[in-house]
Amino acid sequence: MLFTPGRLATAVLAVLVGLSWGTVGTMPAAAAPVPSAQLDFGGMMRTYRVHLPAGGPPSGLVVNLHAAGSTGADQAALTHYDAVGDAYGFAVVYPDGIDYSWADGRGASVPDRQGVDDVGFISALVERLVAENGIPRGRVYATGLSAGGFMANRLACDRADLFAAIAPVAGTLGTNVGCNPSRPVAVLATYGTADPIVPFDGGPMTGRGGGSTVVSGPAMVDRWRQINGCPAPSDEVLPGTGDGTETHRIASDGCAAGTSVVFMRVDGGGHTWPGVPEILPVQAVGAASRAFDASDASAQFFAAHGR
Repeated sequence: MLFTPGRLATAVLAVLVGLSWGTVGTMPAAAAPVPSAQLDFGGMMRTYRVHLPAGGPPSGLVVNLHAAGSTGADQAALTHYDAVGDAYGFAVVYPDGIDYSWADGRGASVPDRQGVDDVGFISALVERLVAENGIPRGRVYATGLSAGGFMANRLACDRADLFAAIAPVAGTLGTNVGCNPSRPVAVLATYGTADPIVPFDGGPMTGRGGGSTVVSGPAMVDRWRQINGCPAPSDEVLPGTGDGTETHRIASDGCAAGTSVVFMRVDGGGHTWPGVPEILPVQAVGAASRAFDASDASAQFFAAHGR
């Protein structure tokens, strides 16, 4: 079941406003997960929702990770990735985090503090879906919003053998999280310069589960360029749409092992998923870009970066 726009807005607003104001305890609870399947991992029954494209075996798998306080079903509704997956022939899986969050290494969530192994859980989930659906092993990808973006970066750092490309949105890494991947990973990173929740310039932030110190958007992109041995990037300004933002596509192609690192820098952009209808107040999350669709852009990027 997908949430109506009203239910989704209530759940996501509870999270994002709570993140920015630090008053999560007074906000409405997020909607409960609506799983379509379960996986017993680490002594816990983990839930997830999976969408398979019509018309044959999937050409790849996208792991789409929700924000803190949200669920996989919320992320499916927000990003409309089922339809995008159909267009590109991708299977899409939306896992549910413990306590509506992820153990991304920052120590700022319940699962992190409980020692939950989300890298292991998501990796095991990928292995199950690849085996069950005949998905090519070199075409496994991850994307996510906010805490889901942090987790996507963590997956690429720790399981570069499994993930060929990632597309984090509004999430980098904690400064305490190491990143020394075993091989190059293609990266499409989207960060807004006016993000009121995850600071574009890095530093302290307060999230649903507590405080952490995070890497800046530009530093995260530079780190991936260094890891992948990329050449100097080009800078293309996307046509404006009158939404108060300006998007620069800063691309380094021809990196090691056929990878690319692309930085979608949204000047004036907030803590949002570009291209989807705005359902939250600008005062809470900042402006959203309509210059590109983050879902379609990531799927196009993934399709070009298999192994």
